[in-house]
Amino acid sequence: MDTDLVGRNTRAGGHPAVGPGEIAIGVIIGRTSEFFDFFVFAIASVLVFPQLVFPFVDRLTGTIWSFGIFALAFIARPVGSLVFMAIDRHQGRAAKLTVALFLLGGSTAAMAFLPGYETLGISAAILLAILRLGQGFALGGAWDGLASLLALNAPEDKRGWYAMIPQLGAPIGLVVASGLFAYFTATLSAADFLDWGWRYPFFVAFAINVVALFARLRIVTTDDYKRLFERKDLQPAPVLQTIRAEGRSIVIGAFAPLASFALFHMVTVFPLSWIFLFTREVPSTFLLIEMFAGFVGILAIIASGTLADRYGRRTLLGVSAAVIAVFSGFAPQLLDAGMVGEIVFMVIGFVLLGLAFGQSSGAVAANFSGDARYTASALTSDLAWLFGAGFAPLAALLLASNFGLIAAGGYLLSGAVLTLVALAVNKELVQRN
Repeated sequence: MDTDLVGRNTRAGGHPAVGPGEIAIGVIIGRTSEFFDFFVFAIASVLVFPQLVFPFVDRLTGTIWSFGIFALAFIARPVGSLVFMAIDRHQGRAAKLTVALFLLGGSTAAMAFLPGYETLGISAAILLAILRLGQGFALGGAWDGLASLLALNAPEDKRGWYAMIPQLGAPIGLVVASGLFAYFTATLSAADFLDWGWRYPFFVAFAINVVALFARLRIVTTDDYKRLFERKDLQPAPVLQTIRAEGRSIVIGAFAPLASFALFHMVTVFPLSWIFLFTREVPSTFLLIEMFAGFVGILAIIASGTLADRYGRRTLLGVSAAVIAVFSGFAPQLLDAGMVGEIVFMVIGFVLLGLAFGQSSGAVAANFSGDARYTASALTSDLAWLFGAGFAPLAALLLASNFGLIAAGGYLLSGAVLTLVALAVNKELVQRN
């Protein structure tokens, strides 16, 4: 790799070209907007859709069906990546991002106008599923390569630190989404919230997406970014060609972060559903707990950067996966131990999530050659989210409701085991750390 791509990138006059700080801002804004969209839908899947779209079944069944629709986005995301990669190759990065983010924001905002079952019957569920597929399809096109560009411009001894920056968007998006829903559930009557209050966060999502679009376009359309793109360090390669060249690394990369990706929805989406369905606690209280835990997650992600640079990314991922495996064996039961138990579960969960999730994307991108990094990283991320997170709320709720909370840890345990196996066989990752 050229040395000017590792923190030494300069313009003709000797001035800094694409600086890591500027890239980091664009990355955080972009990832926050994407995660905010998904958390808004996730929270509504527990508090709104079971009653609005599935009132003809009990609340547990309605939530299970909502989580089924929730998973559709993760199935559509790889398909979106395939389509938008073609747009990227033929029309350019700016065109791809514009279409993808307007589709993402439009699909999310359209949910704010969703009629209920009383108006449309089962068509309301079908319409919700179509919009959810639109979210996932669009997210496949939201991959802009900025995380890879950030890694390329990171100093040799700070790669773990810069790898964690894109991951900050997840807890920030959760904090904002939880805060909005906490406000509306606390200040409105149940009838007003179900009638119109829940719709406002979906409108906010569209506005955030517009801001994120312009923030990202400002970077991806610069001459410096285009130069890196043209030199094929961030070139969208044909998908089949990428799979043939990097198939093994894509598979290993998809399994390496499964522990953190499975934990991701086990401490964000599933707990809210359990608390709402099986306890007397009001939703706003637990949403505030989620906000607090989200801030803890931000600190843990930041800490992961320092720890990864000191001890190695693979070591941190392996130790985190092992501790997550232990966590899966006892922690879910804390959700039945009152508010103190809930806080303990959420805080410990978010500490582990931050340490593992903070380095998950860096571990993936490190294995790919320059000409395949852009496409291979996108495909790997899609598959990791699909297998690790897409079905986590659904699986956890089904297991917990039928066999008790301890059974919900089984899904999380499987992710931790697969991460440890992937790290054990990933010789490239060992050599790079």
